[in-house]
Amino acid sequence: MFANYVIAKGGLKPADVSVVGVGTGAAAMAAIQKGEIDAISNVDPVMTMLEKQGAVKVIFTSRTPRGTEDVFGGPMPAACLYAPSDFVEKYPNTAQALANAIVRALLWLRDATPQQILATVPEEYQLGDKAMYLFAYGNVRDAMSRDGLIPAAGARTALKVLIASNPKVDYSKVKLEDTYTNRFAQSALKKYGK
Repeated sequence: MFANYVIAKGGLKPADVSVVGVGTGAAAMAAIQKGEIDAISNVDPVMTMLEKQGAVKVIFTSRTPRGTEDVFGGPMPAACLYAPSDFVEKYPNTAQALANAIVRALLWLRDATPQQILATVPEEYQLGDKAMYLFAYGNVRDAMSRDGLIPAAGARTALKVLIASNPKVDYSKVKLEDTYTNRFAQSALKKYGK
């Protein structure tokens, strides 16, 4: 979706480029370093490491609140829990447990020390460079939700991006308020007293 949106902002269509999945770790870095791909849309720590190595020039970024604002024109919720509404209605306890886990993790991250973060993140995700991983985390920390709630402005931005990214879909009947809920995150925040 991010790549399609950026491609559209540049006046191209998704069909104008070839997209290849390269993963989000060492394989992604190797694909750039070996010249197997010409551009990359990926996550940290990969992007920060490639940028620091001089292997890529970042044109658009959503790793910071400012970058997200520049790209999308508003806040853009990401790394959310997605589920069909009938699943949420049928299994509300499962939905709540998943929301609890994410909210607890976000609350923990607010106060976690660099050492605690390194001790929690699997070494393979650190890509062999703990200092660079922490540097990359420092870059994205401000972009992370502090409480797991989706702001109404974020939902509006997400819809705008979906419309631009996939114009073949008819979004005219979308009731934005029916597309997301903060109910589970609010319940988790009450439970954990923060």
